[in-house]
Amino acid sequence: MSKIILVTGASSGFGRLTTLSLARAGHTVYASMRDIAGRNAKSAVAMAAVPGCDIRPIELDVESEASAEAAVAKIVAASGRIDVLVHNAGHMMFGPAESFTPEQFAQQYDVNVLGTQRVNRAALPHMRAARKGLLVWVSSSSAAGGTPPYLAPYFAAKAAMDTLAVQYARELARWGIETSIVVPGAFTKGTNHFANAGHPADAARLAGYESDGPYKDFGAQVQRVFAEIVPEDADVQRVADRIAGIVDMPAGKRPFRVTCDPTQDGADVSFAVMDRIRAEMLHRVGLSDLLTATV
Repeated sequence: MSKIILVTGASSGFGRLTTLSLARAGHTVYASMRDIAGRNAKSAVAMAAVPGCDIRPIELDVESEASAEAAVAKIVAASGRIDVLVHNAGHMMFGPAESFTPEQFAQQYDVNVLGTQRVNRAALPHMRAARKGLLVWVSSSSAAGGTPPYLAPYFAAKAAMDTLAVQYARELARWGIETSIVVPGAFTKGTNHFANAGHPADAARLAGYESDGPYKDFGAQVQRVFAEIVPEDADVQRVADRIAGIVDMPAGKRPFRVTCDPTQDGADVSFAVMDRIRAEMLHRVGLSDLLTATV
C-alpha cells in the first residue's frame, strides 16, 4: 500500500537516495530540506521532476519548531496523514574536540538530536490519533562500534539520538507506532558528510594540535587510514534500499535495528548485546509488551 512519508534532510546523501528509493517503490514522499527557494532550489526542482515518482519537496528546518510544525501541517492538509517519518537530517563536525567551542557542540546537538524532537512533536500527534505509523531513525555505527578520533561532536550527538530513539520506541509501542533504527557504518563516498563538515572555531586550539607536537597533521592521517578500510564497492545506496525495504514490510514484522556497515566495525555485535540487555530489563519488570508495537 502506498504510504505518505516524510524524510528529513532530503537534499543530499542518505536522505536524497532514500527519498528516491521510496518514491520508486510507489510511495508519496515529502522531501524536506532547508532553504527550498534558495540554495536547495535546484535539488528540489530536480527531485520533483523525477519521472514516475511522487516526490514533493517541502521546506523544513529541523532547528526551528515553527518550521517543523508548518511542514507537518501542510503534509496533513494535503495528504490527510503521515504514515512514516524518516529521521535523517544531520550534520558532521571534524577536528579535535578541544578546539570546538561549547556553542558548536550545542549546535551539533541542536541539529542531530533536538531536530528529531521538534519533528516528532509535530508529527506524532497525528500518528497517535491514527494508532499506527513508523519512525525510522538513521543512527551511526559510532554509537557502539569503531570511533575514529576527531569526530567527537558528531559521535556524541549520534549516540544521544540513538538513545532517544530507543526510549521513543518504548513510549510509542502501545500507540501502535513502530520503530526501526538503521545503523550505517563508515561510507567515505556517495555522501557530503566530510565535504560539508563543520570545522573548529578556535583556530588557536586547532593549531596546537595540528601544527606541532604529537598530533601534527593528525586530521589528514585519520581520514586516510579510515578511508583505506572502506571497501571499494561500499555503496551508500544500500542504506537507502534497506530503509525502503523496512517501510515495505508488513506492520508488526519490521526489525527494531539493522546495521549497514561496509567496514564491519563491530557495531552489530555491540548493539545486539545492548538491545538484549535493555529488553531483559523490561521482561524483568513486566513491561515486555513495550518491545513490540501493538499492531
